[in-house]
Amino acid sequence: MSDPETWLGDAVRGPRELPPEIDTTIPSVARGYDYALGGKNNFEIDRVAADAYTAVFPGAVALARHNRALLQRVVRYLVGEIGIGQIIDVGSGLPTVGNVHEVAHRIDPDVRVVYVDIDPIVLAHARALLASNDTTIVIQADAAEPSSILDDPKTRELLDFDKPFAVLMSGILHHLPDEKDPAGVAQAFKDAMPSGSYLLASNFLDDDDPRAKEAERSITGNFGTGRFRTWEEQRPFFDGLELVEPGLVYANDWRPGDEIEKDSPWHTFYCGGVGRKP
Repeated sequence: MSDPETWLGDAVRGPRELPPEIDTTIPSVARGYDYALGGKNNFEIDRVAADAYTAVFPGAVALARHNRALLQRVVRYLVGEIGIGQIIDVGSGLPTVGNVHEVAHRIDPDVRVVYVDIDPIVLAHARALLASNDTTIVIQADAAEPSSILDDPKTRELLDFDKPFAVLMSGILHHLPDEKDPAGVAQAFKDAMPSGSYLLASNFLDDDDPRAKEAERSITGNFGTGRFRTWEEQRPFFDGLELVEPGLVYANDWRPGDEIEKDSPWHTFYCGGVGRKP
């Protein structure tokens, strides 16, 4: 979206006036991620910030792909192998190829999905995409405030909290600084889960490589957020859960499929895991 006065809208209605609540003067993590994945729903400010980050840390685009591929594998596992029928995708980002509801519905068209994001452009695009979908909704809420998600009337209407559900925190906790207590945020979701529910957490990783600190400084300087946490800092996200094999590992090592970049030089900068509530 090179023109800040219009946005892509949807394939049927075409370009429309940009909603006034969308700020094109500040880089957006969601739009930067869209740019990294080859999307078109981003502005010059996002591309400049993303390019500056990539100049310092050339693995940025690879990590975006690794994260997206892990998310899709986890959804296939949860829906196809476990039979999960309800999903909350926290910090879902802009619609792109292989969205959570699309991956899930190829296996079971009755799976219910709640997308959550705070960025208004995500809401605008997702609502256009989901206009005729009665099993998937999008709500605007802050990932740092789980109650705003769990207690939202639309979430409560779509999901049955007495039955197992999955919470996907794919590339979101690393955007919560320590003072926002990301482990506490994860705990709030775990507390709301009934037995048999699952949590995915995937994040930037500081695996004792000095480039991780350089990357953290760059992404924080350009986008305002982005923590590369150590293994020890990641493990509390899964406290109280039974880790699904192979556990908390490099993202590309979690049940890898044919799409994995097996020789990626950046795979040690991203990790993920899935836990089950006993």
